[in-house]
Amino acid sequence: MDRLASTTGLLELVRCGMNALICAAAFWCLPAQPAQTSPAPAPARPAATNAAERAPSGEVPNPALRQTAYLITNSLVHVTAHDPEPELSSTDPYEMLLNVGRQQRAQKNFTLAKRNFVALLQGPGPDQLKRAALLELATMAQEQNELAKAQQLYAQYLRRWPDDPSVPEVYLRQGLLFRQMGAPVMALAKFYAVMSSALTLKTGNVDYYQKLVLHAQAEIAETHYLQGNYKEAAQFYRRLLKLEAPSLNRAAVQLKLIRSLAALSHHAEVIAEAQDYLQRYPRAEAQAEVRFLLAQALKQSGRKAEALKQVLLLLETQLASADQAHSEWSYWQRRTGNEIGNQLYEEGDYLNALTVYGALAALDSSPAWQWPVWYQMGLIYERLGQPQKAAELYSQILARRNELKTATSPSLGTVLDMARWRKELLEWQNRASPTLSTNWPSTAQLGSP
Repeated sequence: MDRLASTTGLLELVRCGMNALICAAAFWCLPAQPAQTSPAPAPARPAATNAAERAPSGEVPNPALRQTAYLITNSLVHVTAHDPEPELSSTDPYEMLLNVGRQQRAQKNFTLAKRNFVALLQGPGPDQLKRAALLELATMAQEQNELAKAQQLYAQYLRRWPDDPSVPEVYLRQGLLFRQMGAPVMALAKFYAVMSSALTLKTGNVDYYQKLVLHAQAEIAETHYLQGNYKEAAQFYRRLLKLEAPSLNRAAVQLKLIRSLAALSHHAEVIAEAQDYLQRYPRAEAQAEVRFLLAQALKQSGRKAEALKQVLLLLETQLASADQAHSEWSYWQRRTGNEIGNQLYEEGDYLNALTVYGALAALDSSPAWQWPVWYQMGLIYERLGQPQKAAELYSQILARRNELKTATSPSLGTVLDMARWRKELLEWQNRASPTLSTNWPSTAQLGSP
């Protein structure tokens, strides 16, 4: 079996990948082909009795790829390139051997599965089943995290059947493997090879190839994003959004575009894209994150009032949804309020900071969350010259001292001690003579964190 995965495979990968970069560069400029312009479907064929008859060479991709389509899923695309295919029974001994191997692979019995797939490759069975067996071996190597061996097996497939209709998807799978292996340049070369090979194949299902090309385009953008190349990623996300592709997850693509622009500090573009996103997808789970990025961009652009409006809108909105969605929503509420509130406090904008902290305190009544927020609000009231309101907040913390026994955060004891100290300081200042009180610095200056 090891002879099947020869080392010449990687050299072939490099050659094919770099050639693909040259011949596929112009593909992005092509609009997605509408479904109604596809060639008329061929006349129906009689029911087949085995895989070799159901999938003659040059017409459809290898069924082995359809059965492992889960390996090429992408959140930017709603579906894979494959349509569902019903399981068909067969009495052909070679196809029965293939099916047994597939069942063994699904059951993680890799030793027996490998033995059956190798027997198919070395036996006199139909060529179509040999192709399926080799793809199954590559999939099995991938599932066992033997990524280099999987790459070699895919490369061997391309050498033996260079005109096979499954070639574009094999390139796609190689690209995903290369990215997983930490080789983004080779991954990009393979994704471009998907597009170039789909253009040159003269047979096959047009809809299948269109979906593969869209998937490859999405993976190119994702590869740049994952590498931190946000400028390139933003360019490719914009190109994806210009395509008229029903299977494209446009909300997910636009979210990645907004994140890329935010990482580049392109505040004006973030504002435009975020506002458009919120208008298009008012019920999206990512709405909270988009509002956070919008508020940050508005704040950095000097539009403080608009930023504060977005923050308060987010903090005051409740999400009644699944636990995971609610957890993500809560995370972005707290992060948004904390970051914007702290920025306002550091800039001396105490009134607006107080408004944000007040909304933050209402999110969660647990001591770990509410006590630090109340303490910060007390500091603000001191700076605003309202010691009575500050003392009321410190008293609220002290009144719940018994909850410290069940609290899990060790820092809460420190918050409790600081609240007690500041309250005592305010009481001493209130009892002191007006002259002494005037000559001493404010309590906020004495103990501000």
